Amino acid sequence: MKALLCEQPGTLTLTERPRPEAAPGKVRVKIEYIGICGTDYHIYGGQQPFLQYPRVMGHELSGRALEASADGRIREGDLVVVNPYLVCGTCHACEIGKPNCCQNIAVLGVHTDGGMCEEIVVPEGNLYPVEGMEAKAAAMVEFLAIGAHGVRRSKLAKGSKALVVGAGPIGIGAALFAAIDGAEITLKDTSEARLALAAKVLPNAKTELAKPADQSDDLLSYDTVFDATGNIHAMNAGLNYLAHGGSYVLLSVVKGDLSFADPEFHKRETTLIGSRNALKADFDHVLACIRDGLVPIDALATHETSFEDAVTNLPEWANDRGTLIKALIRV
Repeated sequence: MKALLCEQPGTLTLTERPRPEAAPGKVRVKIEYIGICGTDYHIYGGQQPFLQYPRVMGHELSGRALEASADGRIREGDLVVVNPYLVCGTCHACEIGKPNCCQNIAVLGVHTDGGMCEEIVVPEGNLYPVEGMEAKAAAMVEFLAIGAHGVRRSKLAKGSKALVVGAGPIGIGAALFAAIDGAEITLKDTSEARLALAAKVLPNAKTELAKPADQSDDLLSYDTVFDATGNIHAMNAGLNYLAHGGSYVLLSVVKGDLSFADPEFHKRETTLIGSRNALKADFDHVLACIRDGLVPIDALATHETSFEDAVTNLPEWANDRGTLIKALIRV
């Protein structure tokens, strides 16, 4: 079968490798669409320090089941969404129902080879059958579920004011699901181009070019602040926007130390929330919202390429990500 292989940083090739074999408790999936994640761009660029090359990337996946699952949930030919988080099932996090932060987690396309290929074998519990949806939309469920998970953890109230800092795909997803839950949304970013793209997804949200936090005119204004910048300096400054009694949700994961002035943190009685990956409940919520027409798929899917052309397009997009929200590979 064909596979896109990142041989080393900066080298992406279309190669041939053996088709995967069936295994007990797993289902073979014929991949139809692959969403390209920021992680994939980082892998290509060599910014994932603990990743082992060569690597088949890809964890935002939809496809057709090539056989039925043993548990009867999935029939041969069903369209499925892949949950790419492979978990141990026995650690403390798994036992308390939080496999999204499993102590031994392995993510397809990062810790092990992923779905930038024609077929993949996945544990049947990691597949969610989809009805009434196109494969292209199904491939965007995983990245949207990350934002939806952060919003669910925030427990924001309908009618409250929410700020999302960082208008990349994850930030836009968080803003979208916060809006679906009834919050009044403001998006901040340093890029006018990203804000313009975000405005097409969220026409009722306010978009503002970010200033240094100490120069902003809306400090202490928001009931919930979500950081999706991937920038430690922005993460440390975001607390300044938070109203007293509010919640600060960190969707970004970066190297570095979080540092807040303790008096500022305490006087707000801040709730600080880390959000990682997503749970099945978040996938289900995203799927339901897409079916209900609440997610503007066409505005989110800004770029598409073929399997063959991805060898050229992915490196180009890695260097010009401000012009896209979500790029997808059609297999």
